[in-house]
Amino acid sequence: MGKGRKPNKGLLKRIRVSKKGKVKIRRAGLGHLCSHKSSKRKRKLRRIAVLHPCNSDRVRFMLGQK
Repeated sequence: MGKGRKPNKGLLKRIRVSKKGKVKIRRAGLGHLCSHKSSKRKRKLRRIAVLHPCNSDRVRFMLGQK
């Protein structure tokens, strides 16, 4: 049996890793309390964000990919 790292299951449900290794996340802040936020702000929050490379290395380690 191989002894690899177990992936963090909570993180697996919240992110996607692209084929080139970029980590894509959903922005926080659109779940509720949106009536006072501007349309521009809500539109920007709907977009999928890409994590900075220094953080994506840590995330891939938590997923057991390194």
